[in-house]
Amino acid sequence: MIRRRAFVLGSTALLGPVAAGCSHPKGITQGGNVRLAMVTDTGGLGDQSFNDGAYRGLLDAKAQLHADIAVLQSRSAADYQPNLTVLANKEYDEIFAVGFLMARDVDEVASRFPTRNFAIIDAIVDEPNVASITFREQEGSFLAGVAAAFATKTKTIAFIGGIDIPLLRKFEAGFAAGARQIDPSINVLVKYVGSFDDPAAGKEIGGVLLSQNADVIYIAAGKAGLGAIEQIKDHAGAYAIGVDVNQDALVPGKILTSMVKRVDIGVLLTSKIAATGKVPHGHIELGLKDGAIGLTDFKYTRNALTPAQFHELDVLRSAIIAGKIVPPTTREELATFKPVKL
Repeated sequence: MIRRRAFVLGSTALLGPVAAGCSHPKGITQGGNVRLAMVTDTGGLGDQSFNDGAYRGLLDAKAQLHADIAVLQSRSAADYQPNLTVLANKEYDEIFAVGFLMARDVDEVASRFPTRNFAIIDAIVDEPNVASITFREQEGSFLAGVAAAFATKTKTIAFIGGIDIPLLRKFEAGFAAGARQIDPSINVLVKYVGSFDDPAAGKEIGGVLLSQNADVIYIAAGKAGLGAIEQIKDHAGAYAIGVDVNQDALVPGKILTSMVKRVDIGVLLTSKIAATGKVPHGHIELGLKDGAIGLTDFKYTRNALTPAQFHELDVLRSAIIAGKIVPPTTREELATFKPVKL
C-alpha cells in the first residue's frame, strides 16, 4: 500500500559506467560484501540535482562499505517497473528507487519479490521489505526564503517547481513562509514547469519571472531547473537559489545559495543498515537536525548578505531545530502562517 508524501528532488562529475533503459545492470564493483543497486528517475544521472545526489550516496557506500554498486537509468516512467524487476531478479541486498513517481511500481515489485529489499526516496510505501526515506524540505526552504528576502532589491522573489504536486508544495510553502518571516509584504511569485527534464521550458519560465521583477528565484525543478539558471546567469542583479545538491559553482556569484537535500545521507544510512544483514524498513525522515537539510555556505556570494543577516539565519535555523518555528508544508498552512517573534 502506498502513502504519498509531499516532498523532491546533483552536483559532481559522475564516475563509473551506468546502464540505461531495461538492459541488465552494469555493476560498478569493488569486491564488497554488500551489493547495492539504484533505479534513477527520468532526469537520470547528470541532472546535477536529485538523481546525482542519490548516486553520490551509492559512491559513498562503495568507498566506505566496499560495496558493489549498479545503476539502471529510466528514460521514461514506463522503465520504472521493468528496471526494478531486472534488479529484483539479481542478488542485490538493497534496491533504491529514486523519486516519488516510482511509489506504485515499488509497491508492486516489492510485493512480488518479498525476499528482496527496496528503498524509495520521497514517498512512503507500506510494505515490510521497503524502507521509505523522506525529508523535511520545508525546513531548508524556509531558510532559503529568509536568504531571498535579505538579498532582494525589488521585494519580489519567485519559486519555480518541476511538477505541481504535494512534494513540491513543501518547498513552495516553506520558501514563502521564510520570506514572510523577514518581510510580510514581500511578493512571492510561483510557477511550475510541468516537468523535471525540460530545460527549455525552465529557461522560458525563468525569463517570465525576471520580466515580472523577480530578482531572486528558488528553483526546485531537476534538470528543467538548469534552464532557469541559464536564464538568470546573464541577468544583472538577479540570483538563483539551487536545490538538492550544492549547485553554487554552476554559475559562481549568480547562485545565492543552494538548499541542500542530502539524499546521499539517506542512501548511505540505509546501505549501512543493509550491510549489517538487517532489513531496512519503515519510515526514515531526515531534516535540519540530522544534517540532511540546509543551506550551503554562500561561498561566492558572501557580500550579498550582511553579518547581522547571517547571524539571523543561524538564529532561525536553531529555532526550527528547537521546534519554536514550524515551517508550513502546504498552501493551506502557509495561508495561516504568521512571523514568529523570537
